[in-house]
Amino acid sequence: MGWHIEGTYFENCNCDSICPCATSGFTAPADYERCQVALAFHVDTGEINGIEVGGLTVCLVGDAPQMMSEGGWKIGVLMDAAASPEQAEALGSVFGGQAGGPMAGLVPLIGEMAGMESHEINYSDDGRRHRVQVGDAITVDVEDFVSPLDATGLGVRVSGVGFPADTLAAGTGSTGTVDVFGMEWDNAGKNSFSAPFTWAA
Repeated sequence: MGWHIEGTYFENCNCDSICPCATSGFTAPADYERCQVALAFHVDTGEINGIEVGGLTVCLVGDAPQMMSEGGWKIGVLMDAAASPEQAEALGSVFGGQAGGPMAGLVPLIGEMAGMESHEINYSDDGRRHRVQVGDAITVDVEDFVSPLDATGLGVRVSGVGFPADTLAAGTGSTGTVDVFGMEWDNAGKNSFSAPFTWAA
């Protein structure tokens, strides 16, 4: 059986602004020696092998070399405690890449799967401000940029990115703390991206 999910996503990494890793398809180096990133995906609607997964959130945390294309990423998955065991397994297969889709292309770059933990996750998104609280492990608040020179008020967009969506809104994080799976950082004031996403396989 196939699957599809759609919803909203955002991320916060330790690059200063407009992360070169994402905008170059991992062919340009991160701003610092390590790339440290947290990504939050809220599924509005979706079905994976007959299992409904709408209303659930999954977060990924990663630590990677400055040249992300070199591989050796350390990745951890934080699953919504509201998910049933069947829903958690289904979502884990998508976000772990085993079910195909966008994450499958990243699997060869992962050197260590740090594990999967279940946490209470609170996610909010008003279209410009995005927030996720994952137990005591992650607190991230970001806001999309709107240039004072932009008469449309639509905000700064980067197109042609491909993953996790083709067009991402650029912004910055006001809070960006991570302390889980032996990964610990504070990316406040650093890069953020956000976008609606639609994945299927």
